[in-house]
Amino acid sequence: MSMRLDSVERLQPRSRDRSRSAARAPLIAHIVFSLDVGGLENGLVNLINHMPDRYRHVVICLSHFTDFRVRIRRPGVRVLALHKRPGKDFGMYVRLWRLLRRLQPQIVHTRNYGAMDTAVVAALANVPFRVHGEHGWDMVDLHGDNLKYRLLRRILRPLIQRHVAVSNDLGAWLTERVRIPEAQVSAICNGVDTDKFHPADGREHAIAAQAGDNFGPDKFLIGTIGRLDAVKDQATLIRAFARLITERPALAQTARLVIIGDGPLHGELRALLEQENLLHLCWLPGSRDDIPALLRSLDLFVLPSLNEGISNTILEAMASGLPVVATDVGGNPELVVDGETGRLVPPADPAALAGAIEDYMAAPGKAAAVGRAARQHAERDFSLKAMVAAYTRLYDGLMKVDI
Repeated sequence: MSMRLDSVERLQPRSRDRSRSAARAPLIAHIVFSLDVGGLENGLVNLINHMPDRYRHVVICLSHFTDFRVRIRRPGVRVLALHKRPGKDFGMYVRLWRLLRRLQPQIVHTRNYGAMDTAVVAALANVPFRVHGEHGWDMVDLHGDNLKYRLLRRILRPLIQRHVAVSNDLGAWLTERVRIPEAQVSAICNGVDTDKFHPADGREHAIAAQAGDNFGPDKFLIGTIGRLDAVKDQATLIRAFARLITERPALAQTARLVIIGDGPLHGELRALLEQENLLHLCWLPGSRDDIPALLRSLDLFVLPSLNEGISNTILEAMASGLPVVATDVGGNPELVVDGETGRLVPPADPAALAGAIEDYMAAPGKAAAVGRAARQHAERDFSLKAMVAAYTRLYDGLMKVDI
């Protein structure tokens, strides 16, 4: 069987000045289902870009990668795709085994359920250490109640030395519902680059420059960022916005909705906006690479998800000095301090969401003060440096590195 394998190497031209010690640095193979726009992927990229040089990295995608890979700036990191076919593709497991035997990583770090079973392949390939990360939920198993999925995690537990949960909520689920021993579970929250994501020096107009004067500085811009997928529930945000405009028609003069991202529900969400006669008040630019500037153009950030691990977009919005309205699910309460850095509302509740949004629109001074508190919270408790240090300690502990 021939190995079908694509490789993109994010690499400065190799030169002899790269030290031999770097060439001998332990290799970490990060296995994900795909490398595309998303919170899990963003966290992985941040980790690779900011980790100490004593580790090397390779990203193995069971399915595919997109141009999102160019965000990996560390030299020498390869991004590989195994092109998994739908369903059980046993050939993919063979290709992965051969690849791991060739690369000989010291650590394999799998992420989420879609890649978890490759821990078996890593063990068969004699990879010394296996780590698995739980990063959040999807509609297939929204609250972690699927018995089959929990049983598989329990069966694979002996092959995985460390489990990482990105929130305390996920960590409690692993220990209480999946029955992973506490000693094997580490809670490592995502971190945010507070230099890249920072408040505007005055109001920025990146959105108005692209969406037009209808989204200019005299408007109140309500925004969300994320994959257009059922678990993110942007439909509830649209219904909340429609409720605001219907009950307070004067708000149509100032309120504007910005939904950034792409995904399978793009057409459905656009149809809902048309149905509610709101298209002229909403900007849907698709997936974007200028997220920091777009965030600095907003007045309020909203995350209407049905469930979350730890939301990178909440962290980025907080670091950008925005008040946040989020659903009271998953790891969101670990980020948003209700009444201080934002508001928490029940999921799938357009009326509650509309009320929280209207409160901030009615008091822009309060919104700005809450945004400043959110920025301070992000700087103090969710730094990228702290996240990278925690993962480095985890890998060092497995390797018994003496720092």
